[in-house]
Amino acid sequence: MRIDLHSHSSVSDGTEPPADVVRRAHAAGVDVLALTDHDTVAGHPEAVRALPPGMTLVRGMELSCRLGGRSLHLLAYLFDPDEPALAAERRRIRDDRAHRARGMVERLGRLGAPVTWEMVQRITGDSVPGRPHIARALVEAGVVPGVEEAFTREWIGTGGRAYVDRYALDAVMAVGLVRAAGGVPVLAHPRADRRGYVFTDEEIARLARVGLAGVEADHPDHTEADRVHLRGLAADLRLFTTGASDDHGTLTGHRLGAETTTPEAYEALLSEATGAKPDRGPAR
Repeated sequence: MRIDLHSHSSVSDGTEPPADVVRRAHAAGVDVLALTDHDTVAGHPEAVRALPPGMTLVRGMELSCRLGGRSLHLLAYLFDPDEPALAAERRRIRDDRAHRARGMVERLGRLGAPVTWEMVQRITGDSVPGRPHIARALVEAGVVPGVEEAFTREWIGTGGRAYVDRYALDAVMAVGLVRAAGGVPVLAHPRADRRGYVFTDEEIARLARVGLAGVEADHPDHTEADRVHLRGLAADLRLFTTGASDDHGTLTGHRLGAETTTPEAYEALLSEATGAKPDRGPAR
């Protein structure tokens, strides 16, 4: 069984609609896929409708959080999407994303970059605007040769000239909210040094004490040494470890199924979920 528990669609910052993500995952041999768009569940209904026979969808979300003054991403699985407290935080984060994106476009204009809000809106479509959309606008305008070059201090990288900070949930609070909604919280890519997501063993242990269920160990941005260390740490903390592609479509090279979760870890996740159940495609 091939299980990929981290993917994105154009509802957040991926490049393909949810139905296409499901179809690509099926073509790549993925049996269980989690759709984990940033701070939204809007893509789930379309993804469920696209499920082919025999394939399973795990409804999830990647929550924008903060720990120790740094950005932290928390994967939330199988929670009740109508639970009021978590739903309210999702709305607050999404509303702030739009405000933040406008602020970055304004700063880019002052820096002489020919990026307009209309360009960003066209690229964003019906999804929530984020830095990847602005990065694509910078590429389109000829300011940078590729998306990665936009995420530097020269432009919209953390602390960069056009960077605008955003609202994010306290990570300890977020773990509690996900648990209260019957969901299962898993720390995303905690050793993704290239993107600035590096958290110490002590910080991960702190989250484990308040309800963290698992750690994403097998991720494209993790070295083999990172993976080995995280598996050992998770075992010590009695957490399960997951693996996932963190696919964003063309932005990450269509890598669905490139990293996978073991069936044992998937069963551990299911055993802790009380807010929702996985969706399965029609019978063969």
